[in-house]
Amino acid sequence: MTETVTRPLGPLDFQLVLLRRMADHQPGLVEDARRELGASIADMREANKRWQAMLRSSRSRGALARYRSVLGAPESVTRRRIGDLECEALLWPVPLWPGLCFEVLAGPGGAVWNEWLVRAPGIPGPDLRSEADLRPWSCTVDEAARAFAPARPMEGSAPTRRQLALTLPGGEERVAEFTWGLLQRLLP
Repeated sequence: MTETVTRPLGPLDFQLVLLRRMADHQPGLVEDARRELGASIADMREANKRWQAMLRSSRSRGALARYRSVLGAPESVTRRRIGDLECEALLWPVPLWPGLCFEVLAGPGGAVWNEWLVRAPGIPGPDLRSEADLRPWSCTVDEAARAFAPARPMEGSAPTRRQLALTLPGGEERVAEFTWGLLQRLLP
């Protein structure tokens, strides 16, 4: 009887996991990105299946340890104060999106408070002035919130999804949907 050996998940697999959740809203962009990574649909499904199994495992590590095991050592770790609370912001590069990083905010004891894509340090964000600038994958949650204030956070349809009510020039309010912190679409 042969034993199946599963290789550990790595950074490429993690990018496929990010894409898998985005495929619901942007299948064309995901298809192009998957090809750019040299991965098949089966590769993307398998990476997501293994990620989900890791999340649900009875031997599951904490979220921060899980990210470190899959992504390696973070590119940077900085202390950040949010209100009265202090946390660490850990950043990993994401080769598929060179201007972005995957950020994990971890509180005392390594509890993960937030995990999403953010603009990489030193990289200017997009110039967001109108609804037309809000194209899929064009900006992060924070960038949209700053550009179209006042913005109101809303609950998303899944743990990795967020919605943000944005105030457009002229006062019209629209809801933007983000997956892993990256804009996917404006809701009608």
